[in-house]
Amino acid sequence: MKVLSILGSPRRGGNTEIVLDEALRGARDSGAECEKVVLRDLNIKPCMEIYKCTEAGVCAIKDDMQALFPKIVQTERLIIASPIFFYSVSALAKAMIDRCQSLWVKKYILELPVSPIADRRGAFISVAATQGKKLFDGVRLTMKYFFDAIDVSYSDELLVRGADEKGEVKKQPEVLEAAYDLGRRLVQNQGG
Repeated sequence: MKVLSILGSPRRGGNTEIVLDEALRGARDSGAECEKVVLRDLNIKPCMEIYKCTEAGVCAIKDDMQALFPKIVQTERLIIASPIFFYSVSALAKAMIDRCQSLWVKKYILELPVSPIADRRGAFISVAATQGKKLFDGVRLTMKYFFDAIDVSYSDELLVRGADEKGEVKKQPEVLEAAYDLGRRLVQNQGG
């Protein structure tokens, strides 16, 4: 089984990446082949809303998304990881999500299959500095609709509050254990 993970944190080695890496360790230990894409290292422009994608479900903007699209549609399992920025995903993650408008068009306008793989599942990992009661409400909706648009079942999530300083999440072994278990469950077809 192939697991694609996409890291939307602008900070390398930060809490979100630490948690994601634990999830990937759980997936690998369950027999999966894992790949991690770091959005910070890519050149992804925002959606320009030129609607060229309505012709064939293909984005016309030529940048690093052209190499990421095939990975997204050909993976069996997907993990998106982003810290919370103003109650949403990072700008890096949001640009990638918005560019998948072409896949939404493919599915809902052109009524074409997004992927040749029938059973695709995904998970969302997010780490936030604050403790707000509704901290993850908006981002959870964004991620559920994103996964739907790309034909991935939103099957699990790990939402972590109160970790801001770089590496602080390492002091929360229960979070790292939960991340490992998320990766394992995702590969073993168990919901969260």
